[in-house]
Amino acid sequence: MEIEFASLDNTLARFTLSGAKPGFANAFRRAMIGEVPTLAIEDVRIYDNTSALFDEMLAHRLGLIPIKTDITSYSTQENCSCGGAGCPSCMVTYTLSVEGPKLVTSSDLIPQDPKAAPVNENIPIVKLAKGQKLVIEARAVLNSGKTHAKWQPTLVCGYKNHPIITISPSCDACGMCVDECPRTILAVKGKKVEVIEGKLPDCSMCKLCERACISSGIGDEPAIRISASPDRFIFAVEGDGSLPTKEIMVQALSFIRGQADELERQTSEISGEEKK
Repeated sequence: MEIEFASLDNTLARFTLSGAKPGFANAFRRAMIGEVPTLAIEDVRIYDNTSALFDEMLAHRLGLIPIKTDITSYSTQENCSCGGAGCPSCMVTYTLSVEGPKLVTSSDLIPQDPKAAPVNENIPIVKLAKGQKLVIEARAVLNSGKTHAKWQPTLVCGYKNHPIITISPSCDACGMCVDECPRTILAVKGKKVEVIEGKLPDCSMCKLCERACISSGIGDEPAIRISASPDRFIFAVEGDGSLPTKEIMVQALSFIRGQADELERQTSEISGEEKK
């Protein structure tokens, strides 16, 4: 199994996963979405709110603000030594005290731990008119996306099978498939149609080129064939900034490995009992 990156930065990763089964590719996708823990605001205490929004709407907006997360510094409440009561090891406290006229943004949230600040400072929360006030205290905890979408570290996470384009010798380079391709990945070179270098991953496998080839009347079968590789997958992962995309991938793979180890342990125990 191999991973080949086309691009990688803190918020976006595009890579090809080779030598894997479809089940593993989907498990990898699901793990990145729902099993990688991040910080998100869970509890909000509102001491004063004279804005135009209800308390529940404010709490909902605060919960969806992405927060920079250092996984090594925090643990989930269920695994914390405090037993879930709340301590600096499993909880981050934020305060906000603003009076209008002002547009309240995520930069007005003051974190107890500077490393757990909001990812972006200009996320709007509510607009206060003159004389309106907002005084709150919020607490963020570590959890995973399978519990609630606000803990998902990804904005986009998906994959597709790697396309395979086969052009037979019967191709007469009429160019109809080139004109029909919506992503301009084909070109006529000499007396044959070829895939433009580096453009193969852009193929959406719509097969419009096959239909165009058939309509040209060269035969009963198209000279160009589109198929999908059964063990190669093109991934696109966009993070919300709470974690670098590379860290999201590493944590997801660690989760899958842990699940596999646990399954192996349990099956070994069952086999041992049966032998007895």
